[in-house]
Amino acid sequence: MSIPTAELEYLRLSYRPDLHILFMRWTRLVTSAEHRAGYQAALDFAQPHQAGYWLVDLRTRGLAEAEDFTWIITDFRQQMQQTLPGVAFRVAYLVTPYQQELINSRLLSQEGMFRTFIEEQSAYQWLATPRAEAS
Repeated sequence: MSIPTAELEYLRLSYRPDLHILFMRWTRLVTSAEHRAGYQAALDFAQPHQAGYWLVDLRTRGLAEAEDFTWIITDFRQQMQQTLPGVAFRVAYLVTPYQQELINSRLLSQEGMFRTFIEEQSAYQWLATPRAEAS
């Protein structure tokens, strides 16, 4: 099985066709511009695969600034829906316990599309749930 990949200086992208999951693994702390460019690169990478289920590993990158986080759940979310019309979205954030508490406090109204996880296996299970329910 071939796994499509792409790499930026601060981000590794891969798509697992067997799991239908796009993996977005940050490799270092990033600036606001890199943060937004990374998400745009991920969306461009997701488009040919029609990938709406993302696992975003934030453990190395750290937390986004509040305005960048707001950008993700408003502007970027809308851009995802326009770029991949008809695709269901779920974004699982793989985080540290400290990050989870803060991100969850920011996600209160966005729980349907975004969720945080400390363990990767739990994130896989949540990402697989919509497909299992659709079967």
